[in-house]
Amino acid sequence: MGEASEVVIPLFGILDITGEVITMWLIIAALAVLSIYVGKHLQERPGKLQNIIETGVEYLDNSFSANLGKERARKYFYFLGSLFIFIIFANYSGLIPGVGLIKHLKAPTSSLSVTVGLGVCTFFFLQGASIQAKGIKGYIKHFISPIIVMLPLLALDEIIKPVSLSLRLFGNIFGEEAVLEQFYEILPIGAPLVMMVLSLLFCALQAIVYTTLVSIYLDEATEVEEK
Repeated sequence: MGEASEVVIPLFGILDITGEVITMWLIIAALAVLSIYVGKHLQERPGKLQNIIETGVEYLDNSFSANLGKERARKYFYFLGSLFIFIIFANYSGLIPGVGLIKHLKAPTSSLSVTVGLGVCTFFFLQGASIQAKGIKGYIKHFISPIIVMLPLLALDEIIKPVSLSLRLFGNIFGEEAVLEQFYEILPIGAPLVMMVLSLLFCALQAIVYTTLVSIYLDEATEVEEK
């Protein structure tokens, strides 16, 4: 596991850059360029690229709406959509020839530090959304209902949710890369291609599972009891 986070650009031992970080920067830069390009070339009669993006957005909107309802799905789409897009691109980056096999390029989600970062962002977003939806009093009431002795358990539950998401995503992607690397060593031709085909489905599934669970947690966090 130590090899997965090998430092490739040391910066005074404080902000050391790993292959996962480099790949993450490349993904963010590519998505930024793509967003700017598509934003400047929107058409009433969309071309192939715009069609693909609109179909993807519609799929995500319907998926989130199934758990949150249309109104809240639209309200929190920017966060859930950003999570999905980053995770799926980060996962698929491991399928690019050379990524995962050289230290300068690693799938970001194969690093525990990256998935924990996503978990931390998710944790604070859930708490913020809950406070916004319920108010401070309603937020505090959630932790002491039906009785105050539930406070430690409910607080622990809020922490466990993002931790489990982080570990699940990291374990699946890191394990996939490790298996793929072993296949390359044993049989460089043939077997890795089969694994990569399976990974096309597997990587998308991990992004779907992560964001679906977050949308379920978000539904619980923002649900307001009818008076």
